[in-house]
Amino acid sequence: MQLAKFTLLLSATLASAASRPALGSVLALRGGGPVTDVASVKTPKDTYLGMAAKGRDNAKLPIAKTLHQSIMGGCYVGFGGLLSTVVAGNCGGIAESNPGLAKFIFAALFPVNLLLILMSGGQLFTGNSAAVPAALYEGLVTFDDLCKSWGVSYVGNIIGCGLFALAAKYTGLIAGGTKDLAVATVLKKTSAAFGPTVVKAIMCNWLVCMAVWLAGSANDLAGKMVGIWFPISTFVAIGLEHSVANMFLLPLGMLGGAEVSLSDAIFKNLIPVTIGNAIAGAIVVGAGYSYAFGALGGN
Repeated sequence: MQLAKFTLLLSATLASAASRPALGSVLALRGGGPVTDVASVKTPKDTYLGMAAKGRDNAKLPIAKTLHQSIMGGCYVGFGGLLSTVVAGNCGGIAESNPGLAKFIFAALFPVNLLLILMSGGQLFTGNSAAVPAALYEGLVTFDDLCKSWGVSYVGNIIGCGLFALAAKYTGLIAGGTKDLAVATVLKKTSAAFGPTVVKAIMCNWLVCMAVWLAGSANDLAGKMVGIWFPISTFVAIGLEHSVANMFLLPLGMLGGAEVSLSDAIFKNLIPVTIGNAIAGAIVVGAGYSYAFGALGGN
């Protein structure tokens, strides 16, 4: 009797399973197209090729759209930078008693900016410094396309970051501990020698480009968030140099009263940092992974 009941139950279960659509069919209905891969991450080669394709798409956009997306990207960097400065700067004595914790707080909050940028189609010069050269190495764009992409995104990032710093000043947000940390940050960033600043910028954008890489590798929002958070918080906690972040942090500190001239900000920070960021993006990441998975390696 028990055997008969079990047999009937098993038959009903198998019949029900057979009548259900396959997983691929369900996902196709939800996504609007055929599903060939439901893995949570792409392979390294597919990730690189996706980055090159993204670089092609960015480089081929009209100048006005590139400028718009870059201004938006600069504003999102401002959101992350201001959040970190407001919270870490007002933690009441932590910087003196536990400087490591203060750095961790700043670094833990900062990555929100790249999540906003990558999920909304914004552009940063630092991301384009790897993606567009990758497209160039794969024959998807011309050198003129690269120069246009880099130049327009750099100008757009300056505009977005500068406007956001001005908004922070206008709204009275640069005050108290926020002001103190903003001033201390800009003084530190303009006090280092040229060579070490370039090297710190190379190290920084290597990590930033790998954050973009990991976000592109993930097929779901949670995976992209994790992929972005670890590399970005790492470079911030270490104290490396990111040109677009500095486009916000430098004017923020100067508007807060830091005795730093525009010339100091440009020649002691932005120029060496931009050079280092470009080296990391175009050579370390772009050329490095083209050699591993693309045309430079004969693949």
